[in-house]
Amino acid sequence: MNLNPAAVLNPVFKFLDALISNYGVYLYLVFVWLSLAVIVWILSGGLRRKRPQGNSATVIPGIIFTTRPSNQSPPPIVITDADPVQNDDNEIMDEP
Repeated sequence: MNLNPAAVLNPVFKFLDALISNYGVYLYLVFVWLSLAVIVWILSGGLRRKRPQGNSATVIPGIIFTTRPSNQSPPPIVITDADPVQNDDNEIMDEP
């Protein structure tokens, strides 16, 4: 038994050569139209995965890096202790 790849595949290559020499133009036209149909199918969403209907959330994890300038103190915090007394008409009254 001869397991040489060239000897085993020789009948296949002869068949393909005869097919291409006899029907090469027709095969070309069929492959061109099929490739156009496949491109249209892909662009219309044929390769997108079908998602089940229902409540689904997409979670995209991410890391955000921020830089803080060194040797700078934070801005001062100003706290006032004034709390004016107001009457029912929202007018500010002076405290006695």
